[in-house]
Amino acid sequence: MMTSNLTSNFDEHRWVIQICRTLEEEIEEDIEIPVSIFNVPKTLMAINPNSFVPQQLALGPYHYWRPELYEMERYKLAAAKRSQKQLQTLKFQHLVNQWKIFEPRIRACYHKYLDVNGETLAWMMVIDTSFLLEFLQVYATKEGRVLRRVTSRMSHLVDVEKRKSAHNAILRDIVMLENQIPLFLLRNMLEYQFLSLKLAEDALISMLMGICKEISPFKTSEELPNFPVTNCAHVLDFLYHMIVPKLEEESEIFDAADQNNAKECNGESSSTRLVSSVRFLERLILSKPVKFVLKLPWIIISSLPGIRILKQLIEYSCFSRAKEGPEQENSTPNSNNNNTKPPLLEEISIPSVTDLSKAGVCFVATNGGILTINFDNKTSTFYLPTISLDVNTDVILRNLVAYEACNGSGPLVFTRWTELINGIIDTEEDAKLLREKGIVVNRMKSDDEVANLWNGMSKSVRLTKVSYLDKVIEEVNKYYDGSWKVKLRRFMKIYVFGSWQFLTLLAAVLFFLLMTLQLLPFVLRFLNIPRFKSI
Repeated sequence: MMTSNLTSNFDEHRWVIQICRTLEEEIEEDIEIPVSIFNVPKTLMAINPNSFVPQQLALGPYHYWRPELYEMERYKLAAAKRSQKQLQTLKFQHLVNQWKIFEPRIRACYHKYLDVNGETLAWMMVIDTSFLLEFLQVYATKEGRVLRRVTSRMSHLVDVEKRKSAHNAILRDIVMLENQIPLFLLRNMLEYQFLSLKLAEDALISMLMGICKEISPFKTSEELPNFPVTNCAHVLDFLYHMIVPKLEEESEIFDAADQNNAKECNGESSSTRLVSSVRFLERLILSKPVKFVLKLPWIIISSLPGIRILKQLIEYSCFSRAKEGPEQENSTPNSNNNNTKPPLLEEISIPSVTDLSKAGVCFVATNGGILTINFDNKTSTFYLPTISLDVNTDVILRNLVAYEACNGSGPLVFTRWTELINGIIDTEEDAKLLREKGIVVNRMKSDDEVANLWNGMSKSVRLTKVSYLDKVIEEVNKYYDGSWKVKLRRFMKIYVFGSWQFLTLLAAVLFFLLMTLQLLPFVLRFLNIPRFKSI
């Protein structure tokens, strides 16, 4: 593929020249350009490579030299010609010379070393940016009207209604992590076209908002984003910031700790004696001699043959939560003992939609994003945001997960959300229930495809902890484990359907009772009880 191509055509002399020129260039130290266009992690690429490798359109240097993508070159050149007409008197060569000055900045955006010279890179970016802008301008609207009409030459590729497979294929390629173009290049070309930075930024925001509304799995707001668009690195980065909320994990934890400390300090002087008395009684009750005296009658009674089964039932229904408590504290993502430890992938477990519904949980759709996820224990209501799924969703979700894993230094919020949905959707029936509740808007062929989409989602490439979502998962699991329906079902499964010994004992007890009832009159008559003499 691309890697083998570049390796075989590697020019050592050009590499030396490029390295020497890079070291000799004086770059302003106060301007740091973070890497934003990465190679997809191998663990994710191995699961589903077609979701990360462009199938029709190559943008940028990572996949530019793949022969199977050369078919799109004539459409990109045609878009570049139309773009040149909008540059007024400016020639493309002048724009290329200008972007050659941007070469260090362009190279800094890419994680991988780019084995191309500066002029080739500049021409590549000019042509690809021209095509990308022409595609994005279809989504730019003003007062409900499309700003630009699709040309007849591009009509079979670009379709706002997304009815043509070629349009969807290009849309999927545009959001792939390895197929991104720095956003400042799009803004710069628009500035040359509009001869105004303000008009260029307004047009770019309109395009980005339009395509985000089209491909986002959540309902997006019509209002402008509350973050500076100029700080976004590329199209995928803009989509990520529109979808994923900014969570300040550490500040929330410290604030809560400070509040608890304040409460303890305020109440210490008035309740010191009461606390000491309670602790003394607690130590007395929990001492071994008192425990033995209290348990002795129950031990004797529970050793009787018929009472032992009843004991197991009582212990399972009443005390199973107490026994599971320490284990759950160590395994739940939000336990107090593991506040500083990220949860293991195996520990992220939650009942399916079908199981939760049988336990009495109601599902309610919300119009917001990830922050609207909540569980109300009083009303047994699970609030989940509405998500729209179509033929492009799988690629979009996977590339957002990959970008978050490569770029995110904080908690993997989006990845955690995908793991939550993956946990509650196991079967076609789960997808159907969420669709009926309005949580899933299914534009795919069937509910089975929705279930397969989520079950095929890859796991996180690194461990993380998202307190907000972990708390919801913990509350749902706590409610589910405490439901009497669940306890009864588990007891029947373990001690009835899964235990032939119990069934054998039950049959023997019933047989013994029937025999006793039949022999009781004869025994009483033998004992000369007057009431039974006439029997």
